[in-house]
Amino acid sequence: MHANNSLIQVLMIIVMQNTATREMVDEVVKVVKGHGLNTEVMHGTTRVAIGVLGDKTQLEEGNVIRLPGVKEILAVSKPYKKVSREYKIDDTVVTVANSVKFGGKNPPVIIAGPCTVESREQVLEIARGVKKLGAKMLRGGAFKPRTSPYAFQGHGVEGLKMLKKAGQEVGLPVVSEIMSAEYLDEFMENVDMLQIGARNMQNFDLLKAVSKVKKPVLLKRGMSATVEEFLLAAEYILAGGNDQVVLCERGIRTFEQSTRNILDLNSLALIKEISHLPIIADPSHAAGRYDIVPALGLASLAAGAHGLIIEVHNNPCEALCDGKQSLTFYTLEAFMEKAKPLI
Repeated sequence: MHANNSLIQVLMIIVMQNTATREMVDEVVKVVKGHGLNTEVMHGTTRVAIGVLGDKTQLEEGNVIRLPGVKEILAVSKPYKKVSREYKIDDTVVTVANSVKFGGKNPPVIIAGPCTVESREQVLEIARGVKKLGAKMLRGGAFKPRTSPYAFQGHGVEGLKMLKKAGQEVGLPVVSEIMSAEYLDEFMENVDMLQIGARNMQNFDLLKAVSKVKKPVLLKRGMSATVEEFLLAAEYILAGGNDQVVLCERGIRTFEQSTRNILDLNSLALIKEISHLPIIADPSHAAGRYDIVPALGLASLAAGAHGLIIEVHNNPCEALCDGKQSLTFYTLEAFMEKAKPLI
């Protein structure tokens, strides 16, 4: 079958010499854009590089390599382009609410809070508790994707407002899961970080929608997704213009039935090697039971996770959602004490 060359997209990296001036970089960008290709200038700690994306038939590499200041041209071989280390060697640092930083040499970020926002009093009490114990962000579900249509689905927009108010009162940025682009405006107004849940990792319309906004995104791995599929989902967001993406390993479904999922630390460690995006872990959804959440959290931090998102409830026995995997203030305090050397 003959391929249509106009649809062949290839990404390359033009690496500039250490002595290259700004004028040299601008000239390279001008030449590349003159061939109808897109560019992105990346200032690393040891080099300046120019990412190029477009029709590979439109640019003669031999002409570019001769331009002043160009050191070499590298092709990106991975199917995911912008999220790869080939595209960007230096770690991306994602900043939430101008205060919380994921990635790079920043300490791991602990996100804590209830699975779902149940009431104003409940979310505020939990917000105060987790803030006191060292959490840097507050989580809470307002729209809940549930396996059963009869399970509690969340308070919707009203829940978002409760979460926002609680976060503001205690001084914690908030993150909540968005299930549909229909509510994007409400999320933009009420949360500091948009969460794409495991069930929506390949909801491409939603990925495209959040790629167009100036708001950090927490992208969870699908329960049956491969590493490549996970990173390609992130690629949708970066390709649309939003590079503020934090990945989240939340466990994958296997034949094992003794826990809810299997926390895949193999993939977490691998992603740190092949992608520049920060990655955190969700030990709560991986475990499905509170008693092993601390151990999985410690293991994730030891493996290099840039943070954790942990479910915490003031009264798990009465929780409307996922009480079995939620820590109490007491168990969170014990965990934070053990985690001190890692955070």
